[in-house]
Amino acid sequence: MRAVIQRVTRASVTVAGERVGAIDEGLLVLVGVAKGDSDDEARALAEKVIGLRIFEDAAGKMNLDLRETGGALLAVSQFTLLGDVRKGRRPAFVEAEAPEAAERLFERFVQHCREAGVRTETGRFRTTMAVELVNDGPVTILLDTRRTF
Repeated sequence: MRAVIQRVTRASVTVAGERVGAIDEGLLVLVGVAKGDSDDEARALAEKVIGLRIFEDAAGKMNLDLRETGGALLAVSQFTLLGDVRKGRRPAFVEAEAPEAAERLFERFVQHCREAGVRTETGRFRTTMAVELVNDGPVTILLDTRRTF
C-alpha cells in the first residue's frame, strides 16, 4: 500500500456537491492499494500513520503523534498513487489492485485507524472527489509498505 500523509489544519472531501468527510487539525491520508497487498499491510500502514511523530510539542519539535494531539484523520482512496510513468508520459496503473479488493483493503485500513481510537472520516470509494486541504507546515510524508517497512 502507498500513502501520502499531509499534516493539515483542515481538510474535506466533496462528492457531487455533497461534503462526505471533513476534519479540522490532523492528517489527510491518500491511500493506494497495490496488487498483492493484504490485511497485514492495511494494519501496518494504519499503525505507522497513527504513530508518526509529526506534530509539534511545546518546544516546537515534531515529537507528537496523532493520538497525543487529539487530531482526526481523513482517508481518501487514490489508485493513481500506483501510477507508473517510467515509460512515456501517460501513467500505467497495472500495479493497482482491482477495485473490489482495493476497496476491501482500504476499508480495513480505515477500520484499524478507528479501532486505534482515532476519529476517521473518509471520501467515497470509486467516485470523483474534490479534496480540499490546508497543509500545515507544510508537512508531507510518503509511505510504501513494500519499501518503507
